[in-house]
Amino acid sequence: MPSLAGFLRVRAAPVRCGRAMPGKGKAAAKGPAEPGAAAGPVVAAGGGSVRVAVRAKPGARCSAVTDVTAEAVGVAIAAPPSEGEANAELCRYLSKVLEVKKSDVTLEKGGKSRDKVVKILVSMTPDEILEKLKKEASS
Repeated sequence: MPSLAGFLRVRAAPVRCGRAMPGKGKAAAKGPAEPGAAAGPVVAAGGGSVRVAVRAKPGARCSAVTDVTAEAVGVAIAAPPSEGEANAELCRYLSKVLEVKKSDVTLEKGGKSRDKVVKILVSMTPDEILEKLKKEASS
C-alpha cells in the first residue's frame, strides 16, 4: 500500500503567488478623508439620518450591545439567523435602545452577513447615538 506521507507534505505547503494580499494599509489607519467627518461605527448620512455599522452575533440568549469598537457596534441577537428573524430582532432591539420608533430603524446593507449597516431615520447626531450605544454596552 503506498504511503500518503509525501502527499500530505505537499498539501501542507503554503501556496504563494506573486501578488500581495490586500490588507489594511497606511491609508486605512489615517482616519477619515474629510476633516469634518466622524470616525467610527456611527456616521451621519444624507437627509438627517445616521448609519451604524453593526457586527451581529445571532443566536444569543438575550439581545444586548456587547461592545463598541472603532469598526462596528457588536450586538448579540436573541433570534436565529434564518429567514430574516435576526435582522428583524436587530432593528427592534436597536429601536428600543435608541428610543425611536421601529419604523425609523432599517437594515440598509448586510441582510445575509454578520457585518451590517443599519440606518436610523431620526434627526439625532451620531454622537448622541454613539453615547446611547456605549451606555447600553456598559450596563
